[in-house]
Amino acid sequence: MNHISESLFVGTAELEHTEMYLKAIWHIKEKEGQSKVSTIARMLNVRQPSVVQMLKKLDEKKLVVYNKSGVRLTQEGKDIGTSMMRNSRLLEILMKDSLKMEIDEEMVCGIEHHMNEQFTDALCTMLKHPRKCPHDLAIPKGKCCENT
Repeated sequence: MNHISESLFVGTAELEHTEMYLKAIWHIKEKEGQSKVSTIARMLNVRQPSVVQMLKKLDEKKLVVYNKSGVRLTQEGKDIGTSMMRNSRLLEILMKDSLKMEIDEEMVCGIEHHMNEQFTDALCTMLKHPRKCPHDLAIPKGKCCENT
């Protein structure tokens, strides 16, 4: 009998779903200032009622404040969104500059959810703490960037 020494990790789709919404809200705020249900729906390619339903869940979890005036990230929501944007922008640099390949956004999206802070800081250090991604957007600093 062949024993398998590796174990497979089954990610939680709900966590990734939450992270994608927080990342989208973070990204929209960076570009436009105000996150609207319609803008989030367009960015994530989902229907507006789905966005409203998710925003209510995120509000219950204290990751966003959602009301008639709009949606904004709480500090915890902002931290998660910032982490996700940092992960994806560092991965884009890894693909384009280090691996000399086309940026594959679907692949970036698949990987970014599984990166922990230690891995992200190691990647950032390896890439020499870049400040801009290939799309010329700022890369949020991590703890590893404090002395750079």
